[in-house]
Amino acid sequence: KVQLRTATYIRYKANSECQNNVSSPTLDKETEDAATDNDRSDSGEFVVTMLAKAKLEEQGIGVKGRSSPLLEVGTQETPAFISHRDEDVTAESWRQHRKHVFVLSEAGKPIYSRYGSEEALSSTMGVMMALVSFVQSGDNIIRSEHIVVFLQKGPLVLVCVSSSRQTEQQLRGELLYVYYQIISMLTQASISRIFEHKKNYDLRRLLAGSEKILDGLLNLLDSDPSFLLAAVHCLPLACSLRDSLSQILQKAITPNLVFSILIARNQLLTIVQEKTVIEDARLEPADVHLLLNLIGASSAFQAGEIWTPICLPLFNPDCYFYAYISYLDPPECTVCLLLLSTDKEAFYAVAECKRKIEEAMMAQNSLSLIAKVQSYSVSQVGVSDLRHFMYKPFDVPDNYRHEEEKMRLLDLYRYMHNRIHSTSRPLKLIYHVAERETLLAWVTSKFELYTCFSPLVTKACAITAITKLLRWIKKEEDRLFIRYPPKYSTTPNPSKSSRGGKSDQQDSTDNGFLSLL
Repeated sequence: KVQLRTATYIRYKANSECQNNVSSPTLDKETEDAATDNDRSDSGEFVVTMLAKAKLEEQGIGVKGRSSPLLEVGTQETPAFISHRDEDVTAESWRQHRKHVFVLSEAGKPIYSRYGSEEALSSTMGVMMALVSFVQSGDNIIRSEHIVVFLQKGPLVLVCVSSSRQTEQQLRGELLYVYYQIISMLTQASISRIFEHKKNYDLRRLLAGSEKILDGLLNLLDSDPSFLLAAVHCLPLACSLRDSLSQILQKAITPNLVFSILIARNQLLTIVQEKTVIEDARLEPADVHLLLNLIGASSAFQAGEIWTPICLPLFNPDCYFYAYISYLDPPECTVCLLLLSTDKEAFYAVAECKRKIEEAMMAQNSLSLIAKVQSYSVSQVGVSDLRHFMYKPFDVPDNYRHEEEKMRLLDLYRYMHNRIHSTSRPLKLIYHVAERETLLAWVTSKFELYTCFSPLVTKACAITAITKLLRWIKKEEDRLFIRYPPKYSTTPNPSKSSRGGKSDQQDSTDNGFLSLL
């Protein structure tokens, strides 16, 4: 029996040269050639190398002629994923989907479709390009029974056709997430360079196998309110346990390591950051969402230690971090360690950090303590008639366990969110009586709160209940939220933490994690 210490390196051949000094792989010659010659062999497949104490051929992984582990796992585990790709685009069932998303190039080349194959939709995407030029003089929206929203970002055109209750602003925000996910895999500079070489380049060659990642993102956008609120879920932990985990991460450092993140059940346990980098920039919730979606999109990440370039579009859209991903509790694989470095050669140094973290967590019995953590219930608040609330993190009580009920409630929250943040007439407090429940939304300079009550609750009772809820949240604040992530100091090359000048971003003195509440 062959025992492996596997470290999977995954990189894309479409890498970009950074315009600043952040350590990043450059766009290699093969990709540039591919962008100018579609007749050459596909340069978009993952390059996978396994570090192991055995021959690669014996494992059947990463060997020339075999597909990427990411592709294999996605194909085996998710038949629904395959059916969406093979779905008949002429069938009535295809038209009945609640929300379609398409990505194409300016030349009309199909890149991605949520339902159905891109080849079968090539003529449809040609029509979309004609519509793009038609609506660009307006507000990039077509209204009918469906809302059709267009978003053009550089050489890419993203289209959403929706029959949901979401507004055009919310749908455009979701298209922006899809764009960011593509950028996270290829970088903005790389995509721009490719299409400068050849306008009609088929970008699917560089995104081969990534459909599952985009599908997973869209599924999360449909069901997870954290995207709507620009927030990240934090797993409720005793303050002492979270502090203990943070201290473990703070002690396991190496030069050019900029973020250390612990995740459990797709929620944050803790996150620590390098001081020098955060003086330069902030890590946005959207970037954290992309990281969480990447990790959750495929169980291939459970196979060993992954070392892969990842771009964080809101941090710097043109450069890569190098992500070390490893689960700490196999075979359950619920607790994941994510270490981000600016040094592409730092795998072994970062892997040593993981070893130290693992040893410290075992010594303190941290994994078993994390496994015992339970999410909080709305009944713990002690507010009668309160069914559901979102105070950035959220709770789903029994009333909304079924997918249909959860979707209906999320649509109501989207309606309230749109009214609260209306550009023409923003509101601070909304009391809304729906058919099956009563909702109250309240936004102040310090928090954003959405609550759901039983249908007969009056406005006065709802406000009284919210007062009790806020007291409970304040009391549980340290357990529920990560307000001020700890920092550590390494000795990186200061130039490597440069963001490359993003004047349109928020002032660098802001604490970027207040939005994680």
